[in-house]
Amino acid sequence: MTFFQTSEITNQLTSPYLAFSVLVVDDEVGMQAILKKALSKGFGQVDTAGSVEEAEQLRINHHYDLIILDINLPGRSGIEWEEAFNDLDRKADVIFMTGYADLEVAISALKLGASDFILKPFNLDQMLQAVKRCMDKRLAERINVALSHDISRRVSKEIIGLSEKTKNLKQLIGQFAPSRASVLIEGESGTGKELVARGIHTASKRQGPFVAVNCGALAPELLESELFGHAAGAFTGAKKNREGLFRVASGGTLFLDEIGEMPLAMQASLLRVLEQRTVRPVGTEKEISIDVRVVAATNRNLQEEVDQGKFRQDLYYRLNVLKIEVPALRERLADLSDLVPFFTRALAKELGVPEPKWAHEDMHSMQDYDWPGNVRELKNLLERCILLNKPPAHYFNELKGAPVNTSITMSVNDLTTMPANSAIQDGQFGYPNSWSLKDVEKSHIQQVVEAHSGNKSAASRDLGVARKTLERKYKEWDEGCADE
Repeated sequence: MTFFQTSEITNQLTSPYLAFSVLVVDDEVGMQAILKKALSKGFGQVDTAGSVEEAEQLRINHHYDLIILDINLPGRSGIEWEEAFNDLDRKADVIFMTGYADLEVAISALKLGASDFILKPFNLDQMLQAVKRCMDKRLAERINVALSHDISRRVSKEIIGLSEKTKNLKQLIGQFAPSRASVLIEGESGTGKELVARGIHTASKRQGPFVAVNCGALAPELLESELFGHAAGAFTGAKKNREGLFRVASGGTLFLDEIGEMPLAMQASLLRVLEQRTVRPVGTEKEISIDVRVVAATNRNLQEEVDQGKFRQDLYYRLNVLKIEVPALRERLADLSDLVPFFTRALAKELGVPEPKWAHEDMHSMQDYDWPGNVRELKNLLERCILLNKPPAHYFNELKGAPVNTSITMSVNDLTTMPANSAIQDGQFGYPNSWSLKDVEKSHIQQVVEAHSGNKSAASRDLGVARKTLERKYKEWDEGCADE
């Protein structure tokens, strides 16, 4: 049997597999040692066993991503190790190896779900390549799961709100979704144009993916290659063929965000694609048919852009077959009653903190604001307030220039843990060292109530105590003054 030197093996398996674990099952101690030494260079854990019985005990106690299994073993053979194939909760890739294989054995192994089948004696490089194929596939699956989880965490799949304008928006999405016609979405930045585009795609029941590209974020010379693809050698740095996003989105929806930023030269190419339903990769003469629904969005007034000669009129008409105008948040303030709890709950979960309860004055302050940044600004504000433990009403007071004592963000519990020897002088943040804890507590509570314009319910939420607790404190202070 021929093997490579350890230095060469190191190059085969590296850090991408350190999170994976391997179990080698072979009755030859020498084979166990060789494979363990080779695989330990790239895997975080490599265990060995000499029989199915020993291997099953290890499998029960540990999770393995890969099992390298000899078929001919003392006792039960590798083919008879049913638990390794039937336990879906501990499913591992299996590479069979044997020196006595025939066609029937190979078929049995494949029916069980083996990932690969290697005959002894083998070259170690052959084994490493088989291992790499299995682990690359499993690594890709993990990445896809992580990406889908990240997308589902960051991208809301529903349009929140029950205002009339939002209801009309949802109605248009449902009305336009079944068609293959292009859709133009116009609206201010932060209104949720991509969310509308995703809604159209989801409601359309198209089987292909939703692919989004920001036309303003790519350099003009790269945009054509990104959308249409290119052939190897088409330009400097094009070392291999590449499919463009039009082909990636085949059978689905291509969302062209910030379409108003697209250069005029690219606009002509896009118009040709929309009219002919074909793309020509850069550096080729071959036309490739596509089946893609195009949805474009812009925060500009494209009709004005056309009048000024900054956007092609023919492309505008081609994109503007169906049009949706997404209303600004200030035009649908009634949606705040749904948006604020939705974002607060989602952000608190994402940040790993308790969900705050906003007071009525917080909601009133948000209703009185114009929201130039729209829903994006609302979400960012709520995230900032949660992180800083500062109610939205305080933020807007500061925005208007009203004096707000930042010490109100400190809770009563924080006061009990203040170091007694902290050198705080009068006029600075904090309280004098000469004050008792009761004096500090009283001053802090009064500051919070005053900041809420006397609203004890709002102050109690800020302090994390019940309103009855505040009423009791005030009663004790009043009785104390009467006694004096």
